[in-house]
Amino acid sequence: MIEVKDLRKQYGAHTALDSLSFSVEDNEIFGFLGPNGAGKSTTMNIITGYLAPTSGTVSIDGHDIIEDPVGAKRLIGYLPEIPPLYMEMTPREYLKFVAEARGVKKTDIRSEIDRVMEKVAITDVSDRLIKTLSKGYRQRVGMAEAIIGDPKIIIMDEPTVGLDPLQIIEFREMIRELGKDHTVILSSHILAEVSEICHKIMIIVKGRLVAIDTPENLAKAIGGDSENMSLEDIFLNFVEKEGERLADDL
Repeated sequence: MIEVKDLRKQYGAHTALDSLSFSVEDNEIFGFLGPNGAGKSTTMNIITGYLAPTSGTVSIDGHDIIEDPVGAKRLIGYLPEIPPLYMEMTPREYLKFVAEARGVKKTDIRSEIDRVMEKVAITDVSDRLIKTLSKGYRQRVGMAEAIIGDPKIIIMDEPTVGLDPLQIIEFREMIRELGKDHTVILSSHILAEVSEICHKIMIIVKGRLVAIDTPENLAKAIGGDSENMSLEDIFLNFVEKEGERLADDL
């Protein structure tokens, strides 16, 4: 479904991504894990076509994001960390605008809006101004925007940041449900989040791929007494080792 090869992003002398390669399968919930500044958001922005890579390729179901951006973007729904909502609109008005922009048939727009609002549980606030909604409900509106038109791929950047514990639980359950019918990519610096809901995890440190595997296999990756180590310990171990290696390379 998604193929990323030798992805590199350079900002002057700063390398944000360094020869990053990975693939994501159909109906897989795939997690980007790494500390702040690791390159997670940069990778997502390139995959979604918001940012051009310095070099490397991204293929979305056979569509190159640079050579065929329209074909690739039609397959993607994107929830950035801060959804770009129009605060003076209601969720229903906003989703109608999004549906029209995405080319949903006029005869299907009302039913599609009703479908996504029910899926993310915002029907009860559908006619309130978005500016009056809580952070949790605004995030749900952003999720509804990402899934309207039923794209094959849903990409979410730190989707639970700023939510309270109950909202986090509800959001994680929504992501699990989406994973039944969609390919889902999400980024987080919270280990519990990706290990709980993702089928596969990719750990990025300073723009480089450190490890990629299932949560279970990552727990065995460092050998020794790893069976008695938490994934948190393993993540910190990866970060420490990669930091030492990168320091040696400088």
